[in-house]
This record gives sequence, structure tokens and C-alpha cells, in this order.
Amino acid sequence: MNPETPPQSREDLFGRLAGETLSPLDFLPGGSVAEKMIHLVLTGPPDSVPEKLGKVFQETLARLRAARTDQLRVVVLGGGTGLSNIVGGDSRKESWVDAPFTGLKEVFPGITSVVCVTDDGGSTGELLKDLPLIGLGDLRHVLLSSVRRQGLSSRYGVSPDGAGHIARVLHVLFNHRFDRTPGSVEDLLPGSFPGWSGVPGELVSYLRDLLQLLFSDDRLRVCLTRSQCLGNLLLAAAVFARLDPVAGSAELVRDRQGLHEATLEGLAELAQWVGASARAVLPCTTTPAQLQVLYGNGVLVTGEEKSGLARRGVPVDRVMVGFMDTPLVPAAVQDALSRAEIIILAPGSLYSSIIPILQVPGIAEAIRTNRDALKILVTNIWVQKGETDATRDAPDRKFHVSDLVRAYHRNIPGGVTGLFSHLLTLGLGEIPGSILQNYALEDKEPIYLDRARLRSMGFEPVEAGIFSTDLLRRFRIIQHDPGALALAVRTLWCLKSHGSLSPPQTGAELESVESCAMAPREPHTHPCSRYGAIKDWLDTVSFLHAENGTGKRRRLTGAREALLRETIASILWNHPDILIEHLRFTDTVTLVAASHWSRCQEWDNVFSFYDPGERTICIREDQTEAPFRFEMAFLVALGQSLLGNYAARKSMVDVPVAGETAGRVFLLTLRDRGGWDSFFTPARLDVYLRLARMRRQEKRPGVYSRLVNGSEGFTPPGLLFGLFYAWYLDNRFASNIEYKMSILRHNVSDLIPEQVKIVGRREGLVDFFRETVFKHRSVPGGHRQADCNHFQDVQ
Repeated sequence: MNPETPPQSREDLFGRLAGETLSPLDFLPGGSVAEKMIHLVLTGPPDSVPEKLGKVFQETLARLRAARTDQLRVVVLGGGTGLSNIVGGDSRKESWVDAPFTGLKEVFPGITSVVCVTDDGGSTGELLKDLPLIGLGDLRHVLLSSVRRQGLSSRYGVSPDGAGHIARVLHVLFNHRFDRTPGSVEDLLPGSFPGWSGVPGELVSYLRDLLQLLFSDDRLRVCLTRSQCLGNLLLAAAVFARLDPVAGSAELVRDRQGLHEATLEGLAELAQWVGASARAVLPCTTTPAQLQVLYGNGVLVTGEEKSGLARRGVPVDRVMVGFMDTPLVPAAVQDALSRAEIIILAPGSLYSSIIPILQVPGIAEAIRTNRDALKILVTNIWVQKGETDATRDAPDRKFHVSDLVRAYHRNIPGGVTGLFSHLLTLGLGEIPGSILQNYALEDKEPIYLDRARLRSMGFEPVEAGIFSTDLLRRFRIIQHDPGALALAVRTLWCLKSHGSLSPPQTGAELESVESCAMAPREPHTHPCSRYGAIKDWLDTVSFLHAENGTGKRRRLTGAREALLRETIASILWNHPDILIEHLRFTDTVTLVAASHWSRCQEWDNVFSFYDPGERTICIREDQTEAPFRFEMAFLVALGQSLLGNYAARKSMVDVPVAGETAGRVFLLTLRDRGGWDSFFTPARLDVYLRLARMRRQEKRPGVYSRLVNGSEGFTPPGLLFGLFYAWYLDNRFASNIEYKMSILRHNVSDLIPEQVKIVGRREGLVDFFRETVFKHRSVPGGHRQADCNHFQDVQ
């Protein structure tokens, strides 16, 4: 206090202090009543309080703990790890068997998990190659986490220890991954399998029947030739047990209703056998779907696995889901949401967890229509590379919880209004600074809580210590604790029931958003159909080897040919944006010995090219020694193949000035339309060539030129196309293109008009590749749209 403060002012200050009434809640940390009550439930009454006050805290705690929640209807939505962890612990971890009966499922036995189905990585991706199903990996993960002690005891009459033993056996079975083709059921079981002893006989018989079906059903047996997760196969077998035993993939894809019913019935049956309820786990849709991510630079990436690995270095602009057909939503999902008393959006990957679920038609609206439920968003803890490491509005600043909300709002049809009111966040205030510092050294950064901003948006943040103290103590890991989170949700419910949960303030309206969806681009609508088309194309391709300068080539056979086929199949599968029609210009793939590689490398060090005369992709043989180099070389040449035989002649002419060569002119003469064989029409090719800075000759139709100054480098349009094709699919493959495109990350100044033109050309190239090469339909209300007129002034 300033000693110069007038006496009268001091008296006023002391008077106000003396007049303040201290509430018992002031002894509890936290800003809101909800935060204080959750702290009381998680840590108990504070020490060193008057005895009378301590009794009040104890009584309050006892009432909160005694609250009946076993009849509450709870729905939680999300993806694999985040959802499974809060429902019943992360069941993929070895430590799960130490405490399998925890989390929301124990506090709220009537819980239903609605699971995202766009997973396409790992074992799930391998299954999608062969079976016309939705992604099963997250369903399997959440299903195992949903196993309940009471469910096992009621069904099989086992003791608590017996239920724990069954959970351990299921954990081994569901998580076992094999990489060698098994010959029998016994070969399929892992070496760590504890045996069937102690498992009820009827459960053993059911599981063995599913395992046997993997060998007796030819449609499932083919899956055993790939590396798989046994839990995914068990779920697939439960579904296929309900399908026509002679129907092939094409017939099953056409019988959408039959596949819909079989998926739900098989999942419900397996859930009941393993001690969960029939509606414990539901897919958000039974219609196969793919995640699509549109980045701020205009590149659109298809596939959850691929987008999760992408490091584009620019913010995500929009996220869409490409459904293979009109989505079928389980009636049980709609019913559960309409009757739910608590709805929780689980933590997890921002763009591949909650958003795909809420893009399924009808689900977001069902949540909004339920106006009585307590609706909670459990926020993520850490920034996720490739997703939340850059904000759309300000890429250089930190990522906040409000950014998370805005990302949801932008990518969910109708925005976030009515989807959640309270945000449950993990408080880092009690985490030792040394542990946070270790995370920072690992390049992990927390998502920052900005209370004032959230409240101004109309949401109420609730910060709580819902982290696992055990993991923190033993392994110095910060993770949501499923038990603590369940207690926090129960506390919020109790407060709401008694009218003590602070409602959010009326916030400023968020920007309006337009819904967006992507239509299938070609008739191979399901991934297994696309993979079949890839294999069919490969069966028509000849694999050759050129080992001398005579031009003679011999056909590759045996293991080497098989490996090359499988490698190319994997490359094409891993890039879902590649259309099957991109393959129609290639009849052969030729490996050329490095000692006889004769392609001119004046402009580049790319060791592959496309020969339109031979309709062959040529790759220097040593590129096969490194998978990354081979993939890049193959994609560059595949991209070039789309141009086909567009060029009749190419030449480089010197430009003399005052007796010296001042530069050169590259001349390109297009082929007559009579012999035209290209992915592009002449008009579309004209658009590309002008974007590639080729100048169309006014007096000589079909002739394009490019002036090259002095001894400057030059990327011919064919090579540029191949490099850009590879870069678009994965920006690691063409560092020179990545360097050129980095200009799109910066604000453009009109002080230098040429910079505006450069940016326009490069944006135009991205748009051309997205919409013309890869045929992604323009996004309503989203990124700039590309057409021929857009490119008229880019030069």
C-alpha cells in the first residue's frame, strides 16, 4: 500500500476488506463452483480447515459420491485412443490389464460409444484391401475398453478375479498382431496366449468358431496372408457370419442394407459375449468413408493415415468426409442421442476423430435437438503435429482451446452451436515444471486455455486435475485419467441436477459456415474395389530389365518381379488420390542398369522418366535400393505419363545477341489431335502449359516457347508436371517444388507486382492439380475454385 495514501482512502479500503464475507468454497482451489467441486471429489477436503467446515466438506463429498448414475443414459463420441481411454482405459497398452475396469463405463454403465469409422491405417488398412467393410480398428479398440466386470459376472457367473482373468485373455487376443500366414487356429494364437483355462466354455466355443471361420471362409482367409490385428479379424468374422456365404465383395457392396445389418448385429453379438452391452459400441455409420483434408495452400489429401503423417507446414483449411454412398446411420445412434442425459465429445485427433462423426448427416442435428442433455467437450492436452501446430487465422502463434472450438465450428455442418456448452480441460497447474520441460524438449506443446475468449464465445471452461497421477509418478507421463475424468463428469451432472452448474454466458455468434461433402471421383467406390483395380492393372503390366546398351530388354520373373509388383501396389494404395485412370498410359515398367542410364541429366537429378512411344515408365535400377527414392522416382514418371504423347517435337534454340549467346528458347510443338493420347484435352493442357510459363505462339497454333536467360536452369514442362504430381501427393518427394511453393505461406505484397504474378501461378498450379488432375470437386464455401478463366492473367 502506498504510504502516501490519504487516511480517508485507507479507511475505505480496510472497510471493504472487513466487509467481505468468506465462503467455504474459497478454501477450495479453482475459479468456478464446478472446478471447486471437482477438486473436492478428486482430492478430498482441504487440510487445516476448522472442524465444523471440514464436516461440511465431508458431507458434501459423501453426497456427491453417493449420487446414483447407474441408470443415466450417456453417449460419448470419438475415435480410437482418446475415446477408448476415457471409456475404460487404453486397451492397447500392456498396463491396461492391471486396471481394466475403470473410466466412464464403471460410473455410467448405460454408456454408448459412437465411433469414427474413417480409420485406414495399420491392420485396418490391410483389411480394407480385401473386405467391403468400414474401418474396424477403432471399433475393436473401443469395444475391448468397454468390457465390464459386472457384464462378465452377470453373463458367466464369475468372480471379480475371474472377470479380471477373462479381460487379460481378451486383451491378448484382441491386440495380437501376426506377420506370417498361419496354417491353423493354433498357429494364429500368440505365443504369449495364456490358454483357455479359466475362460467360460461357451465363450471359448464362440471365439474358436470365429477363429475357425477365418480359415473356412475364403473371403476371410485371404486376409490371413497380410499382417493383421487378430481383434479386427474377430470382429470381421462376427460380421461375415451373418452374410451370404457365397456373395463376393462386389455383391456385398451392392447389398448395402444387408451389410449394414450384418455389421451392427455382428458387433452387438461380439460385445455381449465379451461382457459389454449390445449397444455399448456403435459405428457412426456403416457406409465406408474416407477423410479428406484441404490445406491452406490448396492441396487436398485423402486418407486418415496419410493426412496424419503429412507435414505440409501450412494450416488445415477444411476437413471433409468422402462417403462411398449415401451414409446409413444406425437407428440406435439416433435413438441414443435423442434420449441421452449426458453427451460427451471425447478428446482425440482434432480432424480425424469428432469431425468425421459430426459430418455424418443427422448426427450433429440429433445432438442439437436434445436440449436437456449435459453436453461436454473434453479438450485435447497437446498440440498435434500436422493438425493443431498451426492455426488457420494466425499460423505463427500458439494454439489455444478457442482455436480448437473454431476448427470444430468451421468443419461441422451448422457449426458448434448446440453441440456442447462446457469444456472440460486438463489443468496443468499441478504438473511439475520439469515434466513440462521434458515434453517441450520432445517438441510437444500444450494447447493453452484462454478462458475469457471461450466465455465470450458462449462456452464455460472447466479446468480440473483429470490426469493420471500414477502415470505421472511412475513414468512422468501426462495423460487423461479415465477414473478421474468419469468422476469429474459425474460431479458436473450432480451440479446440473441441483441447478448449481453455471450456464455459459451468451456469447458472440461465430462466423457462419457452409457444409461440405465430397462425392466419389470414379466407380471404384470402396477401397477394396480400388485395390482390386490396382491389382488388375498390375496383372497387365510387364516388368522389364535393360542391362546393356543394345536396347534389348528381358522380362523380370520370380521373386524380383513379385516384389516390384507388391511395392508398386503399396505405393498406389498409400496414395488414395491417385485415380485408377491415371494408370492407363503405362504398359511396362523398365529398370535400367545404372551403367547404361542414358537420359540427359542437364536439368535435374531425377532418375526416372516416361517414354510415351513405348508406354513405359523407366527407372534407374539403383533407385530400387531405397524405398523412398523408388517411390519418388515412380511417382514422378507416373505423373509424366498423364501427359501422354502430347509432344510432337521439343527443341532448344540459342538466342544470339551482339555475337554472343544471350540465352536459349525452348520450343514445344504439340501433336495433332488425330494422334492425341493424353489424360488432358488440348484445352486443359493449354491451361497447364501456361501455368508452367510456356508462351503460346499467336501465329503458330500448337507451338509453345519459353525463354531461358544465359545459363540459368530450366525445368521442362514434362518434368515439372512429374515433380509437381509427386509433390502434391507428398511434399517430401520434391524439395525444389516445396521451396518454390513456400511463397504461399507468406503474405503477398503489391509493392512487387511480379510477386503477385508468381503467387497467382503457383496457386493456379495447385488448383489445376487438385481439380483437373486429381478431380476433387470444388469445396462449397471453401478454397478458391479453379477453371480455365482463372488462369488467363497468371503470366
